[in-house]
Amino acid sequence: MLKGKILVVDDEQNILDLVVYNLQAAGYKTITAADGKEAIEKYRSGQPDLVILDVMLPEIDGLEVLSTIRKETQVPVIMLTAKKEEIDKVLGLEMGADDYLTKPFSPRELTARVKAILRRSGENEVKTTQGTIVNGKLKIDTIKHQVFYGDKEVDLTAKEFDLLKLLITNPGRVFSRESLLQSLWDYDYYGDTKTIDVHIRHLRMKIEEDPANPKFIKTVRGVGYKFQE
Repeated sequence: MLKGKILVVDDEQNILDLVVYNLQAAGYKTITAADGKEAIEKYRSGQPDLVILDVMLPEIDGLEVLSTIRKETQVPVIMLTAKKEEIDKVLGLEMGADDYLTKPFSPRELTARVKAILRRSGENEVKTTQGTIVNGKLKIDTIKHQVFYGDKEVDLTAKEFDLLKLLITNPGRVFSRESLLQSLWDYDYYGDTKTIDVHIRHLRMKIEEDPANPKFIKTVRGVGYKFQE
């Protein structure tokens, strides 16, 4: 029984073959691409459930492919790279990657991570019905711009509402402060991200039982914030 469709992107044919073999053995359907341009085309035409994406690619590099994907969907992405520098890992996570593996890697470990991410992705699906988003005790009415925690209505500003909506509809995804500025304030990052920290602090005070030890909006040190279901 097929469990899902995986797009595997790598310009090294031996790695491509090895990953595909192990994924198919685990019951997944696979589609492949050998460069960044083909990756974007296959992603759009194939609508995969998860993408395994090499960083170093011809035509268009993996980070640019990731950026393109993130503008269109929140499909889970696992990055592969031969680089070991921490900055490369952080950059990939900032841009929306869900996981990261450094070459050489164990095919069995990669398959295990695929299973875990797809399982978590399925568990974290947010229920949306007629403009209402429900995640645990939090409920957002996107039409009336109302937020409830349990049976209690929470009074949010417009930006706080937009910030919570973005985070809650992408549970587990880490957003950098810069990307939040670009998404919600419609301007590029020029050096001051304190406005994000202030809004996060205010939001925590309104939806967290203990703002000093938040359960929903987590800080990812050195990167940004994420919504922890």
